[in-house]
Amino acid sequence: MKYIGMPAGMWALFEKSFKEKLVSVLGYDEQTAKEIRAKAKPKYKEIISDIPEFEKDDRFKMNIVNCAMLAAFLLQMEEKPGVEVLTKYYAEAMMTKPMEWFCKMSGKSKFTEKDIAGMQKTAALNAADRNPYSWNMEFYPYEDGSGYEARFTKCGICALMKELGLYELTPALCHLDYTMSEAGGASDFIREYTLASGGPYCDCGYKKL
Repeated sequence: MKYIGMPAGMWALFEKSFKEKLVSVLGYDEQTAKEIRAKAKPKYKEIISDIPEFEKDDRFKMNIVNCAMLAAFLLQMEEKPGVEVLTKYYAEAMMTKPMEWFCKMSGKSKFTEKDIAGMQKTAALNAADRNPYSWNMEFYPYEDGSGYEARFTKCGICALMKELGLYELTPALCHLDYTMSEAGGASDFIREYTLASGGPYCDCGYKKL
């Protein structure tokens, strides 16, 4: 994957918050946080360069780019945080004002005909069959019309975190689904399983408020 484009844009958008939360959440001093950020950028570029380009209709490119950024920061830490504190770090680093706006805009279109059509198209794509860093998804509308479930049988984040030796920390990334759904203001997020926790699949249920 080329760094120019979305990966460069995401770094510019989030690097400051990832650095700031090193201090406010993980307890690093300011100088060490700056050093971690400085070392993380070339590692991020390296990780991105090893990921194949995503297909045009693959909606999950942003997910793997965000994972690559977190991984780049984690790989500069002498002592890795536990899942609980990393969950807090990742959520606070990601939920900047622009991201909150993005979630709210996504919430406004949730459950529309366009949204449903997009989910159906994604389910038919099966992008992970060709790119191990993407996702395969099945789409299940709730019979009572109250929402739908996206069920993932292959996960690009799991693949990348395992490759980088960070797999045990993957559940911290999974939890962002709850945070983003809450910020969207259109649905309750429902989950029973994740692949990262040993489940048969990752279920992402969205029930209308």
